[in-house]
Amino acid sequence: MNQEVKNSPTVFVVDDDEAMRESLTWLIESVGLKVETFASADEFLKSYYPGRAGCVLLDVRMPGMSGLELQGYLQKQQVNVPVIMITGHGDVTMAVRAMKVGAIDFIEKPFNDEQLLESIRNALLIDNERRDNQSFKAEIAQRLSQLTPRESEVMEMVTDGKSNKEIANLLNVSAKTVEAHRAKVMEKMEAGSLAELVRLVVSAHN
Repeated sequence: MNQEVKNSPTVFVVDDDEAMRESLTWLIESVGLKVETFASADEFLKSYYPGRAGCVLLDVRMPGMSGLELQGYLQKQQVNVPVIMITGHGDVTMAVRAMKVGAIDFIEKPFNDEQLLESIRNALLIDNERRDNQSFKAEIAQRLSQLTPRESEVMEMVTDGKSNKEIANLLNVSAKTVEAHRAKVMEKMEAGSLAELVRLVVSAHN
């Protein structure tokens, strides 16, 4: 299986109600999205591996590990997949609690199909944005790793707003040496301006 197919967005449905799983599968597939269903939290955890693109549609109440417990476990393991809670009328308080600790939405049964699909689209968009951000950070980290210790030192001072002359005095080197290091920093960081360099450094630390 190639990486693109393996990592295409999937909606993971975790619900102990078989009829609900079938209904959700039909609905989600009707708009061209991939679905995988699981009858329990344990079943889901045995199959899912961190890094898969998509979102989790999670029933609040299930035998064994509940939806809230599964969400807590994913959070503890730093699995940053968007979670939508499916809740019965009496579980709204629990669903709200789930949102306070990271779920992005909760949908009450019986749910409105379009409302649910809109929530899923939003979750997939959030997941995609998180992935883009992680890729961007990884790219910046790779660029930073190419800098020598002295270039890193110069970059830190440059992005703190110090002039070449100030840096030269602090490092006890000539201004020309600072200029050479600065040019190398800009080249390795692929920054076209000081403003862009500052943005890259800030992004790396956020």
